[in-house]
Amino acid sequence: MKAVATVTMNRVNSSQGEYARISQGGSIRNIIFQEGQYDCASEIIRNQYNAQNIYNMNPTEIHYSIADWALAGHRLSEIGDCLWYLNPFRPTCSSTFPSNGTGTFHTRYGEHCFYRPTSKYSQT
Repeated sequence: MKAVATVTMNRVNSSQGEYARISQGGSIRNIIFQEGQYDCASEIIRNQYNAQNIYNMNPTEIHYSIADWALAGHRLSEIGDCLWYLNPFRPTCSSTFPSNGTGTFHTRYGEHCFYRPTSKYSQT
């Protein structure tokens, strides 16, 4: 969860590219609710109801703790400046993500692959 929080805050604090425009100077809400980014923020996914959306969840103390941790400026060093992550549901990570080549593989952390921006990202 801290790895995802790190990516989220990296997006919020991005000074260039798509996420700089989306965050409009640091809006966490804009980043989280950007269409197609966080499944938990969507009630409908692929034309089907998503029962695991944030409106149906009951946060526990660990969720509040991680949010406070991220808001206080903490980040996982293993994640670095990554802006993307995904669970590939396979043992290997692709070398680029998203498909437009704006991210390059950085590390695998748990079940997820993490990608940092390439020079192409600033043009998004």
